[in-house]
Formats: sequence, structure tokens, C-alpha cells
Amino acid sequence: MKKILSFLVGLIFTFSAATAAEKVNVEKQLIGIIGAVSGTIKTNTRELKTGDKIYLNETILAGKDSGTQILLLDQSTFSIGSDSEVVMDTFIYDPATNEGKIVASVKQGSLKVISGLISKKNPDSLTVEVPEGTLGSRGTEFQTMVSKTQTSTLLIGPGKNNTLGLRPGAVLVGNAQGSTLLNNPYSISTMKKGKAPGQARKITKKQLKKFKKKMKTLKVAKLTGASKDEKKEIRKKIRKELKDAGLDKEEIKVLIKDNIKKDKEKKIAKKKSTKKKKAVKKKSTKKKKAVKKKKVKKKKVVKKKKAVKKKKVVKKKKAVKKKKVKKKKKVVKKKKAVKKKKVVKKKVAKKKKKAKNKRRRKK
Repeated sequence: MKKILSFLVGLIFTFSAATAAEKVNVEKQLIGIIGAVSGTIKTNTRELKTGDKIYLNETILAGKDSGTQILLLDQSTFSIGSDSEVVMDTFIYDPATNEGKIVASVKQGSLKVISGLISKKNPDSLTVEVPEGTLGSRGTEFQTMVSKTQTSTLLIGPGKNNTLGLRPGAVLVGNAQGSTLLNNPYSISTMKKGKAPGQARKITKKQLKKFKKKMKTLKVAKLTGASKDEKKEIRKKIRKELKDAGLDKEEIKVLIKDNIKKDKEKKIAKKKSTKKKKAVKKKSTKKKKAVKKKKVKKKKVVKKKKAVKKKKVVKKKKAVKKKKVKKKKKVVKKKKAVKKKKVVKKKVAKKKKKAKNKRRRKK
């Protein structure tokens, strides 16, 4: 344990000297360091290695068979698994009171969280956003796995009846359709887009294997078992880091206020943007429906015209056929009349001949 702590303290000292030269501001706010790296880990602008600093709003990208562990200033631990994309959206922390707020978003892959001092002070101050909703951590250890179709969240612990006397942990899995509370260790809930989160259920061996597989490339360094004095020492080092960055207590307070203000503005802007998007979507849907209606109407008119045309053609054909039949009948009738006339003429001629012959015989 002491070796791990020495390693962490060493990392803090490594970037302390470099940070003294640069002023931390809202645009480039230091939030933690890389504690461990396996494989390829990078941001949009640089490749990361152990001891590198992590700033607010940076996107952490873990490649295939890669992983990293981020040690935040409040001693929270974020372990990022292979094929993952995680963004640190909000980090507000006052080392003097341990008050603050953490918001991270997982675009894809896996993230394992061990909450730190901020969550210890206020269990509801750590949130992880996923494509299907949000995960509200309540002072605990949990892991989430984001795929193309769903997000699965696993509560690792501690549970209600833990023997260490620790505050029971929980994760509230929720979205606009509903929410599910995970408060028993190794319980899992799955969220799909447009649907309420699934009920909490005990994780299967197969599912647990999938969660572990995402983190297998990373050797996680934990602070578990550290004494109060050791933790106090680490907090001192973090405060020193902020001082070395050129910030006194008043400046830290100003920075926190600025960050809170910025966070609120961000939320308002997001709300406005969402509202605008919905309005645009509604307008677009309305327009699409109108176009569709017009097309359907046009199709109906065309269909009607075709039907009328077809009817006319059929009527014309019938009329032609009727005319032909009538003509044929007339011809047949004429032929029959001629034939009849001939027969009658023949009969008359025969009768005349017979009468003539009769008269001859009498003479």
C-alpha cells in the first residue's frame, strides 16, 4: 500500500514543478493526472503517458486493448477501458471543504468510477452521462459499459451491510422515461434509447466476464486501505499543487464561483439548444408531413386521372366492339335477307314453270 501511495505522491510531485510555471484558468483547468497507462491513450491533440496532466473538457480516447486510470484532484479514480471515449465535462472542487461537482460523459466503451472526497462530502455530486440517460453516483464504486444499442451499469459496492463501516453506495440509473436505483453490490441495469432503464437484477457470470474484459488491459492502482494520516498527506500535496499553480484560497474560491457560473451558463445554453433543436425538428416534421400529404394528394389525383382515362378507354373499346357486333349482325341479316329473297324468287319461278307446264298439258 505504501509503495502505491509513494508512486501517487511521486506523480503529483512530477507535474507540480511544471504547473508552477503556468497559470491555471477556466479555459485550461487542471483536474487530475494519468496514474496508469496501458496501450494507446490520447486526447484530440496529444498522446498521454503516466504522469501527464488532464484538463477540463478534454476527450480521453482509449484504443483497442488499451486502458488508463485518471486520478482526480479530489482522489476520485476514473478507469477507462479499451475502445472508449470519455469527456470530463465539469470539475468543481474546493480542497478546503471538499465541496464540488463532477460530470463526465461516456460516448462509447467502458468507465469504472471509484468516488473520492467530493462524493464523500455530498454523495449526489458525481454524475456520468451516457447516450441513453444519466448515472447518478451516491458515493460508491461502479462501472458502466456503452455499446451501440445500449448502456449497462454495474454497482460494485460497498453494500448496505458492509463490515468496514463504510457508507452504503448506490447508483441511480435514469432517463426521461424513468429510473432504477442500484443499491445492492453486483446488481446491474440496462438502458436502451427511448425506453426506461431495466429493473435491477443480479449480474450473471457471463455479464461480469464482459465487464472485466473491458478493463483487463489496465492494472488499477487503488487507495483502498490508506490510513487517515496518509489520505491527509495526499490532500496536502493536492493543495500544494494548487498553490504551486499560483492560486491562493481567495483565487480558488473565485475559480470555483466562475466554474459554477460557467456550469450554469452551460446548462442554460444546452437547454436553449435542446429547445431550439426540438422546435427545428417539429418544424421539419410538420414540413415533411405537409410534403407527404401533398405527395399523397398528388398520387390520388394521378390515380383518379388514370382511372378516368382507363374508364374512357374501356368505354371506347366496348363501343367499338358493340359497333362491330352491330355491323356484323347487319351484314348477317342482309345476307340472310338476300338468301331468303333468292329462295322466294326461286320458289316463284318454280311455281310459274309448274303452272306453264300444266297449261301446256291441257292444250
